[in-house]
Amino acid sequence: MKSENIKKITTAAIEELVAALNAGRSEALSQYLAAMARFRAYSFLNVLLILRARPAAQRVAGYRTWQSFGRQVKHGEKGIMILAPMFRKQASAETNPQVEAEPSQLLTGFRAVYVWDEQQTEGKPLPEIARPQGDPGTSLPRLERFVRDRGIELRYSNDIAPALGMAEKGRITIRPDLTPAETFTTLVHEVAHLELHFDASRTDADKRMRETEAESVAHVVSSAVGLVPGGSSADYIALYGGDSKLILSSLENVRCTTSRILDAIEVGSPTNV
Repeated sequence: MKSENIKKITTAAIEELVAALNAGRSEALSQYLAAMARFRAYSFLNVLLILRARPAAQRVAGYRTWQSFGRQVKHGEKGIMILAPMFRKQASAETNPQVEAEPSQLLTGFRAVYVWDEQQTEGKPLPEIARPQGDPGTSLPRLERFVRDRGIELRYSNDIAPALGMAEKGRITIRPDLTPAETFTTLVHEVAHLELHFDASRTDADKRMRETEAESVAHVVSSAVGLVPGGSSADYIALYGGDSKLILSSLENVRCTTSRILDAIEVGSPTNV
């Protein structure tokens, strides 16, 4: 892959990740970042309302939405008030007499509506969320080959549970019970550790920086092969105290490592389309 294409991919993905982190980097909003992946459909203000009313909320939805999932709000449970926008149709400005104007939506105000957390309901179990989604396809075996060609032992074992992956000098271990998307993202994360953090001359990287760099590389490469990391990367980085400033200060390290991995798995080649 051409270096300018890799730079473009890296820059776009990093900007996305930085924006996600910057949305919640203050003491007052510390819980917002951790909730981003859980409440993707809700606005910034509504996330704050949810967390204020029920700090431990995991997944929220309206009464009828829960019913559509086969779950029922428990008797006596109090709803969480959020704000729903109200719109009215407005004809768009006519700039060409030959083109029919289409109505647009004009925000006229907000109204109170109520949602309930999953723990306030009972019924059918819900699927897990906030995991990388998609199919890495041939990119996964290519990544595995890249690892082994560098003389790194790659093994799949549950011995490292509950960790998803682990990097040691000359070895990477991945849990065998992960989805292909999780396997790919986790393997990239561990490769990044070996590429960036097992050099004795690298003395500037503490735990925060190491995890921020590794997960930034995983986010970029996973996005490049068509996976959807979602909020998981931002949440992971925040878990280790990382932030957007750390990403930007390590941008060249992230970009160089990303470039080596993407070159090896040939993202964008005809066999990978």
